Amino acid sequence: MSLENTIMTAMKESMKSKDQTSLRSLRAIKSAIILQKTQKGSSDEISNEDELKILQKLVKQRKDSADIYQNQDRMDLAQPELDEIKVIEKFLPEALSEKEIEEAVKKVINDVGADGMKDMGKIMGIVTKKLIGKADGKTISTIVRNNLT
Repeated sequence: MSLENTIMTAMKESMKSKDQTSLRSLRAIKSAIILQKTQKGSSDEISNEDELKILQKLVKQRKDSADIYQNQDRMDLAQPELDEIKVIEKFLPEALSEKEIEEAVKKVINDVGADGMKDMGKIMGIVTKKLIGKADGKTISTIVRNNLT
């Protein structure tokens, strides 16, 4: 079942249970999918990779917003963002631990034969593609940087 169909089913359940947080999150996902489909030059079907990118982008947006609200001592605004993150993450694959990410990064570094920061872009591209949906770019970047220096 595609992500869009899964989201529609979950939206119906959220409407029945009157779960506003879940419904708001699911509507955001559906909106992002529709935007992706209607972009100029895109096909009617979205690949699994693109679906994961959409979900990761939505989670990142909410994390950034929650961080800003928390820095301004506005927990009343941060909490809905954090709640929406939990709903969206249900549709992402299980996140890897930092240790697992580090193992994957070290393997790619050895396979490519990287020998310094000049190879960071190459390593980032390979690792990000390999771990799509399982790790965020910021964590990957930090681990790659630590292993290349």
